[in-house]
Amino acid sequence: MSSEQNTYTRIPLPSQCSGRMDFRELRYARAMEFTIREINNSTDLLPGITLGYEIYDSCAAVPMAIKIAFQFASGMEPFINDSNVCPKSAVSAVPVLVGESDSTPSISMARILSLFGIPQVSHFASCACLSDKRQYPAFFRTVPSDQHQAAALARMVKYFGWTWIGAVRSDSDYGNYGMASFLKAAQEEGICVEYSEAFYRTDPRSKIERVANVIRSSTSRVIVAFLASGEMQVLLEELVRNPPPPLQWIGCETWIINAKFFNYTMCTGAIGFSGPPAVIPGLHEFILDLTPAKALTSPLFTELWESSFSCSLRGSTEDTRECDGTEDLHAILNPYTDTSQLRNTIKVYKATYAIAHAIHGVICNDTKCDKSIQFSPWQILNQLRRVNFTTKNGQKVTFDSNGDPVAVYELINWQVQKDGALDFVTVGRYDSSKPKEQELSISNSISWVGGQTKVPVSVCSERCPPGTRKAVEIGRPVCCYDCIPCAEGQISNRTDSLNCMQCTPEFWPSAKRDSCLPKPVEFLSWDDNLSIILTVFSVAGAFIAVCVAAVFYRHRTSPIVRANNSELSFLLLFSLALCFLCSLTFIGQPSEWSCMLRHTAFGITFVLCISCVLGKTIVVLMAFRATLPGNNVMKWFGPPQQRLSVLAFTLIQVIICVLWLTISPPFPLKNLKHYKERIILECGLGSAIGFWAVLGYIGLLAVLCFVLAFLARTLPDNFNEAKFITFSMLIFCTVWVTFIPAYVSSPGKFTVAIEIFAILASSFGLIICIFAPKCFIIMFRPEQNTKKHLMGKVLSKSL
Repeated sequence: MSSEQNTYTRIPLPSQCSGRMDFRELRYARAMEFTIREINNSTDLLPGITLGYEIYDSCAAVPMAIKIAFQFASGMEPFINDSNVCPKSAVSAVPVLVGESDSTPSISMARILSLFGIPQVSHFASCACLSDKRQYPAFFRTVPSDQHQAAALARMVKYFGWTWIGAVRSDSDYGNYGMASFLKAAQEEGICVEYSEAFYRTDPRSKIERVANVIRSSTSRVIVAFLASGEMQVLLEELVRNPPPPLQWIGCETWIINAKFFNYTMCTGAIGFSGPPAVIPGLHEFILDLTPAKALTSPLFTELWESSFSCSLRGSTEDTRECDGTEDLHAILNPYTDTSQLRNTIKVYKATYAIAHAIHGVICNDTKCDKSIQFSPWQILNQLRRVNFTTKNGQKVTFDSNGDPVAVYELINWQVQKDGALDFVTVGRYDSSKPKEQELSISNSISWVGGQTKVPVSVCSERCPPGTRKAVEIGRPVCCYDCIPCAEGQISNRTDSLNCMQCTPEFWPSAKRDSCLPKPVEFLSWDDNLSIILTVFSVAGAFIAVCVAAVFYRHRTSPIVRANNSELSFLLLFSLALCFLCSLTFIGQPSEWSCMLRHTAFGITFVLCISCVLGKTIVVLMAFRATLPGNNVMKWFGPPQQRLSVLAFTLIQVIICVLWLTISPPFPLKNLKHYKERIILECGLGSAIGFWAVLGYIGLLAVLCFVLAFLARTLPDNFNEAKFITFSMLIFCTVWVTFIPAYVSSPGKFTVAIEIFAILASSFGLIICIFAPKCFIIMFRPEQNTKKHLMGKVLSKSL
């Protein structure tokens, strides 16, 4: 809109539009003219009624739009009333109007027209704010609300994995409301915006240059441009001066199908939503039916003709040649003549038909129309709320409670064709009437920035692989994060996991911590090297005990065997063999029976063994005491008493074991606490008191035996067995005293191995200390295996 300097000495001249004509807007105006002519020629819609129209240029400026709205509401002819007095008989001469194209002028007009109940049907004002019927009760439109376009854009950005984007918008109602809707939808989809800049095409160049510099220095490779065509052109002209790195442009409906931006190669691969294409039969011929003579009838047509052919219809000038009459609109392609898709022009067609159907509903019945009926704009308004029809070219027209149509978009991609030219290619669709997960459908034949076929990447942080979790960086958007490995015992089995999951107690994370694997089970198995070694020693010990028993049996009449209580010796050898063999019960996978057997067998056999040693020690002590004059104590320690004492001592241990097994027996246990990464199969003690009672009773007998043997160590005898018993008990007690802390602190299967080692060590100590010297004499010193030799020391000391 042109402006002049007010002098305040005369009435200002009426405002005028200046600058270059927008050919696309002229096509919209002519589409309304074509539609009205089509309606007037119809025999079904408004038969016998002729619709009239007036077309005004608002210059896309709010002051001009407001001025025209007042003229519509007052019935005044534009620019003819130079007096400052409103005509008294002025009434609304326009009951309804089509327009405006831009949102901001439409808002200004809707506020005024709504006061008078004059309905307004816009074909391209998509601001979501216009859906508010409290503020704009008389506003309708055939273009979907930007609320749907914003949701579609956010869904598409999420679909391609772009979580780090830039955003620019027009500093107008269209841009601000549209971007606000997009940012809200983007936040719900988990998309972060690196920057959001706003400007208007009339802003100082310094501001536009600042916006361009923000784009150049950004790290995001995707930019959402919620811009009107004017702002888009200004921005691209500034960016061309110093091109930024390749950007993937995401466009809105206002510019994504504007072919004039094909000149900017930086937008190659741009993608965005627009209305589906349509065909309006006869429109192409109508708008091209223009000759130089017809063009001179209207200043708009004159400007169109002269701009299209760079000539003058009113004679030549210094800069322009005169049109020679050979010019033909069919031979050129510009936004006015291009009717190949009509994505937005069809909305003008539907808006005009909606008005015609509303008027039809007011003045027509089933048979005829009464042109004499006086009607008011509010009646048209009520009829518009109820329109529901399908045009001749298959376009369904209806309005919801907000005056909006169903949102249907096609996803447009700027692709380079074989001839090197850019063209609009449909690569997807968005339909708001479908279920949420089915609204957006996208094909794979998309050309991206620079004509690449690979989807560009635009993220603030690389995706966190399985086995890690996101950790948001303080002070930065949620899309900027670090990837932290899951803590010990936790996993994440999907990409970009927010949290790690704890594995169940019997499972442990894999090396990459992306899955829970069963923990390996550990126990002292038969094929373990340690088990094989212990088994060899156990069998060897039992074999040695059997061999010693065989030697003793063969020389059972010899003095040395008879002198050492052969009956207890054989019983001791038998118990030692059992001690060696009971260690085998500790090897293998624990079961209910093996757990009960290993502890009870160990406890009973060792008590039997110590009881025999204790019996031998008591016999030695009593034998020398019986040699004193008048002492007949040996009658109380004969063979029956010895057998009874061994049985009594052993029976006590048996009772302890029975009580242990009855009250709280040992049981197989999965130890999950000792090692985090594996399971230890072991035998739970059941009752700890029972276990320590068994060990304590063995220890009590061993200490008692040691004390008695220690007291008998100085008794005269060439072969004093008490010395050997003392050494054997010393070894026995030492082994089991050191066993306790080792048993408590040893991990896993080594606990069992230490217990087996203690059994074998104490058993070998007994068999070696007690029987090895005797076997050595029997086998290698037979001359010492005589009663004289055994008694020699006693006699010498007596003398």
